[in-house]
Amino acid sequence: MSNMGFPETFKALSDPVRREILTLLKEGKMSAGDIAGHFDMAGATISYHLSQLKKADLVTETKYKNFVYYELNLSVFEELMCWISQFNEVQNENR
Repeated sequence: MSNMGFPETFKALSDPVRREILTLLKEGKMSAGDIAGHFDMAGATISYHLSQLKKADLVTETKYKNFVYYELNLSVFEELMCWISQFNEVQNENR
């Protein structure tokens, strides 16, 4: 991910529901229905949040039979962590 992707990434991460979805996906691939079962909101709302996470490239989507499965796109998280870690280095240098 170049810095061009950061606005979409941070926008997607700014929503608490989307952060909760990402936390659920830490355990592994989940169907859209399983994800929706963790929330007390309309399926269309969950679909919107999943589409925003997909647009930000934070999750990938695979279709199997009649189900859509989502999982974390770890490469984007790794790039994000590398970018964030530079500030940890600065903090350590300033001590």
